[in-house]
Amino acid sequence: MKLLTKLSLLTLLAVLSFSCSTDNLDDQAEAIAKNLVVPDPKPIEVEILELINNHRLSKGLNPLNNMNIIKSQAYTHTDYMVENNIVSHDNFYKRSNYLKSNAGAIKVSENVAYGYTSAQSVVNAWIKSEGHKKNIEGDFSNFDISAEKNEDGKWYYTNIFIKK
Repeated sequence: MKLLTKLSLLTLLAVLSFSCSTDNLDDQAEAIAKNLVVPDPKPIEVEILELINNHRLSKGLNPLNNMNIIKSQAYTHTDYMVENNIVSHDNFYKRSNYLKSNAGAIKVSENVAYGYTSAQSVVNAWIKSEGHKKNIEGDFSNFDISAEKNEDGKWYYTNIFIKK
């Protein structure tokens, strides 16, 4: 079974398991995150998150905290882009609604990219783009990223931001 299918089934199971819960959203998000399959962070992902937070700090903005539940959504989308050989925001509304329902997000945004070979190059490209820069410098509290290589060794990136 493909990883995307397994992750989707686990996510559905987690949502159904907690949909009738009366716990607050933080407890629910923590419980769901514990059941998600989230790959270990790659060095390039850690570096991207650090570069984005350093940029935010240089502008007097708060640093963002990462969250496994956000990483799981970013990973699923990056895997989708790799499998389909496309760069897109396809099904963003599903990721957004999921994070609003399960992570307490009141606002969700994302940056995607393809082909950049280093953390610095992808962050520089996002900062040079008005829309991507707006997300990086936006009023958010949490974020996470997924970076995956395709069979040809080209990187795909999904960076999701939320405000709680």
